[in-house]
Amino acid sequence: MASKRTTTSDVRKLKLAGKRIPMVTAYDYSSARLVDRAEIPVVLVGDSLGQTMLGFEDTLPVTVDDMVRASAAVVRGATRALIVADMPFMSYQEGPEQALHNAGRLLKEGHAQAVKLEGGAAVIDAVRAMDTAGIAVMGHLGLMPQAVHKLGGYGVQAKTTSAGKTLLQDALALEDAGAFAIVLELIPTELAEVVTDRLSIPTIGIGSGVACDGQVQVWHDLLGLSLDFTPRHARHFCEAGDLIVGALAKYAGDVRQRRFPTEDQTSHTGERLE
Repeated sequence: MASKRTTTSDVRKLKLAGKRIPMVTAYDYSSARLVDRAEIPVVLVGDSLGQTMLGFEDTLPVTVDDMVRASAAVVRGATRALIVADMPFMSYQEGPEQALHNAGRLLKEGHAQAVKLEGGAAVIDAVRAMDTAGIAVMGHLGLMPQAVHKLGGYGVQAKTTSAGKTLLQDALALEDAGAFAIVLELIPTELAEVVTDRLSIPTIGIGSGVACDGQVQVWHDLLGLSLDFTPRHARHFCEAGDLIVGALAKYAGDVRQRRFPTEDQTSHTGERLE
C-alpha cells in the first residue's frame, strides 16, 4: 500500500505544532526518489532548473513546458512528499486568467499538488483566483529571482523599515488571498521573524535566518554539486561533486587500462568464433 502523501494541511499543522519544515528542490525522477527516501516532506520543482540543469544564467528562459516535464518526473519519483511546482517567468504576470491556465497545466500535466509564484500586491488577484479554483498556492517574497534585472542582482532585500513594512503587508495579503505558505528569500533575520510571527501560515526561509518555520535549499548547493559557486546562505552537507568527478575519472582510467569490464562482467557465447 502506497504511503500517504504530505498535504498542505499537514504543512500548516507542522507550524502549529512548532515543528520545523525541511524542503528541498528536485528536478528529475532519480533525485526525487532519493528525497523521498530521506523523508523530506515538501519538494519544490524550482525554476532554478534553468541554472542547475539547463545551464542558463538565470531563471528567465524557463518555460511552462520545462516545468511540466520536470514536475511530472519528480512526482513519479517522490510518492510521499508534497510537490510544489514553480510558475516560471511570464506564466502568471499577465493576470488571473493566464495564471489559472498555466497553474492548471502544472497540476493536470505535471501532476504537482501546488504551485509557487513570486510577488506581493501585483499577484494577489492571481493567487485569489487560483485559490477559488481549488489550486494550492505558495507565495514567494524578498529576493525574487525572476525580477533579478529589476532588483540589480541577488542581494538582501527589504533592508529599510519602509521596505520591511511593505513586505509584511504583502505577506499578510498573500495569506488573506489563500496562500498556504510563503517562501522568504534573502531578507533580514529580524524581519523574517516578525513575518513568521504575524502569519498563521508557514514561512519557508532561504537565506533569511533561523526564525522561519522551515528552510528550503537547492539540491545542487546542498549536495556540493555546484562546483563553481555556492551562495553564502547554503551549506554543503556532503561533497558529492568531488565524489562523482573522482568516480568518473576512475572509470575512465579503468577503461583506458583495460581494467573494465572484468572477465566476469563479459558475456560469452560458449563457442569460439573463427
